[in-house]
Amino acid sequence: MNENQQRRQALVYHAKPTPGKIAVVPTKRYQTQRDLALAYSPGVAIPCQEIEKEVNNVYKYTNKGNLVAVISNGTAVLGLGDIGPNASKPVMEGKGLLFKIFADIDVFDIEIDANDPEEFINTVKAIAPTFGGINLEDIKAPEAFEIEKRLKEELDIPVMHDDQHGTAIISCAALLNALELVDKKIEEVTIVVSGAGAAAISCTRLYQSFGARAENIVMTDSKGVIRKDRADLTQEKAEFATANNLNTLDEALAGADVFIGLSLGNIVSEQMLRDMAPKPIVFAMANPDPEINYDLACSVRDDLIMATGRSDHPNQVNNVLGFPFIFRGALDVRATAINEAMKKAAVKALAQLAKEPVPEQVNVAYDQTRLSFGKDYIIPKPFDPRLIVEIPLEVAKAAMESGVATAPIEDWDRYKDTLQKRLGNDQKLVRLLHNRAKIDSQTVVFTEADQLDVLKAAQIVLEEKIAIPVLLGRKKTIKKLMDTIEFDEEVAIIDPKADDQKENRDRYAQLFWEDQKRKGKTLYDAKRLMRERNYFGSMMVKNRDVDAMISGYSRNYPQVVKPILETLGTAKGIRRVAATNLMLTQRGPLFLSDTSININPSAKELAKIAQMTAQTAKMFGLTPAIALLSFSNFGSNDSEEAKKVSEAVAYLHRYYPDMVVDGPLQSDFALNPEMMEKSFSFSRLKNTRVNTLVFPNLDAANITYKLMKELNGVLSIGPIMMGLAFPVHTLQLGASVEEIVNMTAVAVVDAQQKKGTL
Repeated sequence: MNENQQRRQALVYHAKPTPGKIAVVPTKRYQTQRDLALAYSPGVAIPCQEIEKEVNNVYKYTNKGNLVAVISNGTAVLGLGDIGPNASKPVMEGKGLLFKIFADIDVFDIEIDANDPEEFINTVKAIAPTFGGINLEDIKAPEAFEIEKRLKEELDIPVMHDDQHGTAIISCAALLNALELVDKKIEEVTIVVSGAGAAAISCTRLYQSFGARAENIVMTDSKGVIRKDRADLTQEKAEFATANNLNTLDEALAGADVFIGLSLGNIVSEQMLRDMAPKPIVFAMANPDPEINYDLACSVRDDLIMATGRSDHPNQVNNVLGFPFIFRGALDVRATAINEAMKKAAVKALAQLAKEPVPEQVNVAYDQTRLSFGKDYIIPKPFDPRLIVEIPLEVAKAAMESGVATAPIEDWDRYKDTLQKRLGNDQKLVRLLHNRAKIDSQTVVFTEADQLDVLKAAQIVLEEKIAIPVLLGRKKTIKKLMDTIEFDEEVAIIDPKADDQKENRDRYAQLFWEDQKRKGKTLYDAKRLMRERNYFGSMMVKNRDVDAMISGYSRNYPQVVKPILETLGTAKGIRRVAATNLMLTQRGPLFLSDTSININPSAKELAKIAQMTAQTAKMFGLTPAIALLSFSNFGSNDSEEAKKVSEAVAYLHRYYPDMVVDGPLQSDFALNPEMMEKSFSFSRLKNTRVNTLVFPNLDAANITYKLMKELNGVLSIGPIMMGLAFPVHTLQLGASVEEIVNMTAVAVVDAQQKKGTL
């Protein structure tokens, strides 16, 4: 992506359809006059009076307990410097977005026009009653130290400067695990810290709290080693000044066990790395370019354990592993502070989590058979669903034990369940899907590349390394459109009707005819059909000229599916294909089947659809819990439709006893565990969270998913084709760019899984 493209995309993202990245959303009914009378005048007076009587009732009757302020003056914005409060607002909104999607915490971003620490402190203190916690962000050192110190002393709510403590907590967890792997003790190792800003100082202090000794630590800044005899030291730098006769970074690194980089890219040479002690630990956390390139470092030292701040290498030190969950735990016990005990609890929880068996969902996301504790896995991955449970829980416990919790938790099982339910409040699955695709991107042919939205999607998947696109369509039209959107990367463009494709057409026609000659097709028919994109594209997949195919943007579904089925056929053991849509709802991901193919499936076909959907759910790293839906519950009606569903369930129970499936069920009972437990405690779905719904017919499934999509704004991925022999997927007519990108990622992951089986 060139600079102009990136600039344009970033500006459009922030401006459309609504400026900014976060919004205020009502949490109560407001439809009737009665609702409004309760929300405001006169009803609002009642909770006001209750809070006046007892100030802690503010947590009971307002959103204070789940509201964090992200506050900055814009004096040290990452990569941009002192850009001021207005220019920093997009960054603060972004931080608010991360709080919400990772920990379900609401955020107001507050940008303060005040460089004077005293003015800044007074402003924050004045607005503090609004919030349950304060996240300080992008404030330059040394003022940041004083601001945080004072606010922690003078406020009775949690205050944390994430630039300092976030990196410290994550890197400390990684360091403890790395030291364990190389069999070294933190009390004995020599540590060199490059950089002397807020993050570096906070990291070093935290390492010391876990046993690192001051005499074994050397810190450097832009002028070299921070020595006791330097006259230009701030109070914070003086704290880490060394008495050793060292002047430069290369001198400091000679024989060092650990390097902590929080400075500038490419300042550590190969020789410096060679001069470090055996089994060195290198955390090169400068962004976007680490202090030494990851691949270069690994080629120089094979005994190295390395971490960076980048997502494209193992062991990413990413603050999102920390701050959402630390605040989650602090808010849930109404902590008056985030203290050292809570930070250390987060460190220990993160370190321990990396040693536990990794959920399949995480393995799927990173295309691993089994991630396990080792030199390439010393801290958990950001996609790990256990983070929202384990980190807040330990932070909350530490708050209670250290005496800063004002609302202690009594039922820990209930609390864990509450945390687990917060997982459904974002679209982690999309990020997981894209990440999985990027690990081993495949070649995908787009059969309608002369449609602008399809071409935009192809550009995105190429830039994001999700897939390598092959563009099918009219060359002149495609190139003209590419110029329009500044799509100037080199990609293959193929027009099936063009003269230069005659050899391929003839080759594909011969292959197609050999397969279809006893089904009424002539060679002439085959050659004619190969001029059509869906036949040509399908043959490209079948002949392994590409890995996968995306089609259906501009044509009706039957027109797209027929060529695919004729050309590619079904997978072994599959008589009929089906389609599922993945709906990303507030309660979590939900598969709906069959949304596009089978009009009125039989009982056996319903059972097969359930099986195929279960396999698809597993592809996304989910454990399927399947409800077969009807208008009746468990045989309460003897109509043919209800009987059909009952027979399908009976078939599955008999031949696939390990599947978590039941029915017939009405949709509300399927989705409401309390209702299920109360009325049907015998069900196999009792105490489970249903994530797959199989409908009795196409009418019900198609209508439901489209209603959910349009009325509730639920993001839909699909229809995902199931039962095909090859990785080919179709779009809904007029799919958005986002939907095309997501379906391309599905096609890539499908191709990854089918490799070696075709």
